[in-house]
Amino acid sequence: MTLTPERSSTGAEPVELVTLTIDDVEVSVPKGTLVIRAAELVGIEIPRFCDHPLLEPVGACRQCLVEVPDAGNGRGLPKPQASCTIEVAPGMVVRTQLTSAVADKAQRGTMELLLVNHPLDCPVCDKGGECPLQNQAMSHGQGETRFTETKRTYPKPLPVSAQVLLDRERCVLCARCTRFSEEIAGDPFIALVERGAWQQVGTAPDVPFHSYFSGNTIQICPVGALTSADYRFRARPFDLVSTPTVSEHDACGAAVRVDHRRGTVMRRLAGDDPEVNEEWISDKDRFAFRWSQQADRLRTPLVRDESGELVPMSWPGALAVAARGLAAARDAAGVGVLPGGRLTAEDAYAYAKLARTALGAHDVDFRTRAALAGGEEEQFLASRVAATGPSVTYASLERARTVVLAGLEPEDEAATLFLRLRKASRRGLRVVAVASHTTRGLAKLGAELVRTRPGDEAAALAALELGPDDVLLVGERLADAPGALAAAAALIAGSGARLAWVPRRAGDRGAVEAGCLPGLLPGARPVSDPAARADLAAAWGVPSLPTAPGRDTAAMLAAAADGSLAGLLVGGVDLDDLPDPAVARAALERAFVVSLEVRSSAVTELADVVLPVAPPVEKSGTFVTWEGRLRPFPRVLDVAGSLPDVRVLAGIAEELGTPLGFRTPEGAMAEMTELGPWDGERAAPPTVGTSRASDAPLVLDTWRQLIDSGRLQDGAETYRATARPPAVRASLATLAAAGLTAGAPATVVTAAGERVTYPAEAADLPDGVVWVPATADVHLHAVRGEAVELVRGEVAR
Repeated sequence: MTLTPERSSTGAEPVELVTLTIDDVEVSVPKGTLVIRAAELVGIEIPRFCDHPLLEPVGACRQCLVEVPDAGNGRGLPKPQASCTIEVAPGMVVRTQLTSAVADKAQRGTMELLLVNHPLDCPVCDKGGECPLQNQAMSHGQGETRFTETKRTYPKPLPVSAQVLLDRERCVLCARCTRFSEEIAGDPFIALVERGAWQQVGTAPDVPFHSYFSGNTIQICPVGALTSADYRFRARPFDLVSTPTVSEHDACGAAVRVDHRRGTVMRRLAGDDPEVNEEWISDKDRFAFRWSQQADRLRTPLVRDESGELVPMSWPGALAVAARGLAAARDAAGVGVLPGGRLTAEDAYAYAKLARTALGAHDVDFRTRAALAGGEEEQFLASRVAATGPSVTYASLERARTVVLAGLEPEDEAATLFLRLRKASRRGLRVVAVASHTTRGLAKLGAELVRTRPGDEAAALAALELGPDDVLLVGERLADAPGALAAAAALIAGSGARLAWVPRRAGDRGAVEAGCLPGLLPGARPVSDPAARADLAAAWGVPSLPTAPGRDTAAMLAAAADGSLAGLLVGGVDLDDLPDPAVARAALERAFVVSLEVRSSAVTELADVVLPVAPPVEKSGTFVTWEGRLRPFPRVLDVAGSLPDVRVLAGIAEELGTPLGFRTPEGAMAEMTELGPWDGERAAPPTVGTSRASDAPLVLDTWRQLIDSGRLQDGAETYRATARPPAVRASLATLAAAGLTAGAPATVVTAAGERVTYPAEAADLPDGVVWVPATADVHLHAVRGEAVELVRGEVAR
């Protein structure tokens, strides 16, 4: 058997093959292959516990011992060898437990030693039924034990963190958990401590296992030593139905497996997808799944009656009321559409089509922040993102020479991307970050810092040079800095470097492709181009599309607040996400509002019609990742009356007399696919602008951390307990100028009068810059780069 030669990571030369014999079967594999991998190619399973294909070999458990006899070529070894640590050699002969009594005896002896102190508690162990130790004890162990003494025990469980619990007597010291934490996540919070029979997994005193990726250690533990506080004693594998799907928490498209029982999701595990997340996911992807199971879940349509109360109504009645109100608002002053960035591509397409056909305007925008003046961000998305396909992929990042991060903190905003960057950085990738300071995540990437005040990113990017093997990753926060997106486009022009836009939310890229922007139609067709409008009108079977330009989110809310826009159709948008919550509230109070939402919110409380829609677990659809990769997922739970946004919007459109032409996600995707990308003249890249000039003594930098108070993390309290403590970060000079010292309560006051108090923390920020985490309950992300005050606080939050 010969493994097909592949080219090296540089694509220069084919890899060198080595031929050896395993259990009398000759096999040729690339040089450097471990014996245990070569055996897998010929269908031979060698038992193992510490071995994992994505971790460095360590030879800790000794369960994979094989015999390497001398075949007359000097390649023999005198005693059984751990097949997970030795590489193949030309002419090597390997005998596994199938053909060697020596290897079989060695493996059985190792298994017997592992079971000496291991408890026989399989019926109550969370790993029972899916435990490698169970399986291999049956296939490679003794039928009876010779151990008659008392087994070693420990108090249990030991909380390694609020989320991860340790049963020490079950541990087989394979070191998978500690190796993952150090090698993959870069969080060496756990280690093997003590020695001999008392060796165990431990943490430093008062330093819990607060890693964004700690749940992966539970999944790769080959026994039941590490368990989840949420899942412990809740179910057994044979009780669960497993469905592969995709995470809804960011734009990375991580593959996950949902395990559910009797209509309730019990846990989520990492899926195996080598092209995207390999076998790892963030704790947010793993543990934050109960948000749609909360008591405020909407189950029936609600309509505001004459007394001003929201009362239940049938679906036909509610759709009719919604359509009448939207029609009246459309005819009076128009309707704005705010679909948000959590939607599937199919749902986003339905919003975009409904806005331009049934509601007759281009007033649709998925962005929940203030857009740059002059349409710079929209121009950038139209020219560099929409319908461009995956020019940068996870795999290409590992082959890049340099990756520049601008307006992006991947560990907080794109966790799967962070893991792939860390993997590449450990192999030599150079990471450069255009940011105000080096965060913990950037430090784990070994990133070189181009220190920049918020708002000055354009100048910093203009000073950089990129080559053909380089990649520029642009976060959505770069749109807060005037001229920065144009500078990013100019930086890659003519250099051969590639660029990718990395938004924070799962539906952002799909919304761009679907045309949920006031100046962009589906398939990257520009609204301003008459030919593009005519092309789309013909495809949709309508006489024409509106010619008047659309308004962005902030403009729509301002217009609704002053009465120049009469209606709002809102889908999955929280009030505090919007650019100015006060203006947004005024708009919602004055306009006729139809809200499509999963759970009650501040928006549904102000809406005139509330239409419940299905969360991702209860519908099928497609997320589009930051790469431009389509990530379709099936419906996991079949819940009666749980309808996707597509179906609800189709009902409204039919009541308005302008059907969408589809009622299902499958129908929407089929139409999007048939429509295809625009083949006419694309939007021009934005021209280079200037940075925001600011003489303010203090400006704000902020972004949302991975674990925060967002509504999609509700119900996961043990997971939230592992969040990084919030702080007000500033340089020592900045703190001193405000009369503060590290650890003292510090209050940041925005121009709008909002106040937030956290402990002060000295950091390597530029003087005159203060960083505070943006959260769902403290509205700070709209003022990034603007002037703030820093004063002594009375009570730390």
